[in-house]
Amino acid sequence: MIAIFDMDGTLLDSAKDITISINAVRRRNHNLDELSEAFVIEAINREKRNLAELFYGTSIYENADRDCFEAHYHEQCVQNVRLYEGIRETLFTLRDRQVRLSVATNAPTKFAQRMLSSCGVSEVFDFIIGADSVSKPKPDKEMLERILKGYGYRRGQKAVMIGDNSKDMQAAKSAGIEGAFVTWGFSAKGEYNRIWTTPEEIVRYFE
Repeated sequence: MIAIFDMDGTLLDSAKDITISINAVRRRNHNLDELSEAFVIEAINREKRNLAELFYGTSIYENADRDCFEAHYHEQCVQNVRLYEGIRETLFTLRDRQVRLSVATNAPTKFAQRMLSSCGVSEVFDFIIGADSVSKPKPDKEMLERILKGYGYRRGQKAVMIGDNSKDMQAAKSAGIEGAFVTWGFSAKGEYNRIWTTPEEIVRYFE
């Protein structure tokens, strides 16, 4: 039994820290006014978007902006981050039931490891794979296939990708596993095989 989790908006709420770091780049590099947290999260979850243009007014993600964001976010990412209610208990219950747990996130791996460690749950995951560890991030299936291969997955085994974004669901479909869309995170709408409104439903899926 395998559960692959998205991170931001699924396991943990990182919206405040992401917004603070984006606004730091806007202020330092572009002398732009602050964006609201609601706008930043809505933009991130759009199916088609140019985040460099939306956040910094540039056609591409400039190296200076990337470097500035990553330097700021390294410290910022653990300041306000929190697990969603019920996630901690769900993860440890699944581990105790011998469910194999991993994370596939479009965030850089170093931030994912730092944030999950700060929240006290990094130890339950066999694999934490970020966008910098693959050639193509979600919605491509590469992250999921790497995790499934690491487990020696065979078709017919129970495996599910759990996320709050259509990219998560597209990756699951491409990898040939189920997708479960959660409504407690950054987005309440998306394509899915299953829809879960509480973390307890994850536990019931693996009973």
